[in-house]
Amino acid sequence: MDKLIAELMRLYLPAGALAPELLAQHLQGEQNVPVSLTGNDGLTRAMMIPFRKAKGAQDDAHWNQLCEVANALQERLGFPAPAVSISGGDAYYLWLSLATPVPSEQAQAFLERLRDVYFPDTELAPDHVLAPVALPPCLHARTGRWAAFIHPGMGVSFADEPGLEMMPPSGGQAGFLEGLESIDEAQFANALALLQPEGDGPQASLALVSALHTPEVEFAPAHPPVSRTSPAPAEGLLLKDATLEDIVRHLHSLGVEPTFRHVLPPARR
Repeated sequence: MDKLIAELMRLYLPAGALAPELLAQHLQGEQNVPVSLTGNDGLTRAMMIPFRKAKGAQDDAHWNQLCEVANALQERLGFPAPAVSISGGDAYYLWLSLATPVPSEQAQAFLERLRDVYFPDTELAPDHVLAPVALPPCLHARTGRWAAFIHPGMGVSFADEPGLEMMPPSGGQAGFLEGLESIDEAQFANALALLQPEGDGPQASLALVSALHTPEVEFAPAHPPVSRTSPAPAEGLLLKDATLEDIVRHLHSLGVEPTFRHVLPPARR
């Protein structure tokens, strides 16, 4: 538990936001303690982006949207890989960590510009970066299921039920976070510049969307992008090379016991 608390404080929590003892109670499901990722000084330490299941949409539409945004953050904006979590309710979340906190107005502007380009149908409150969030892992107050960080390669298996029935092992949760890096000042400043169109109005917005949706380039990044359909590989493997055994071995190394929720149809004779 101490390792998980250390990783959460390293990546997401503003200084003094939550006492370790209180955070431990939250993580163990003893009480739900939402916390703002913006400190009392008005500086935002991290950002959470929600992807909720929309009524009438395909079951995995919100997962596919998360994948598009996660890949864009890395491939277009040059960010390190974000963390991915399930809410315990009806949503996935992306978690972005900032090495140097920024004014909340700047963080809010960044999320709104990103939304305008990549997920325009999603509503973001004007004070989204100030609103308290339930940091995973924790119990969802309404469903009684567990929110948790997950391996991105297995995200689609939670499309119809984004929550766990049992408390996830703290060691496995820490394992999903310990290799993540925070967005540094230069990366964030560059992203803000890329997301800021020249001029205003619909033509400028259209030009921005076009510029940030350039054709895919094949390459092997240090941190592989999130996959819509294929599990992420074990370290050192390209996405296309990972086998089921590689994935299970990688999850076991993190102290995670995978649960495969889809049953393959019988082979045709």
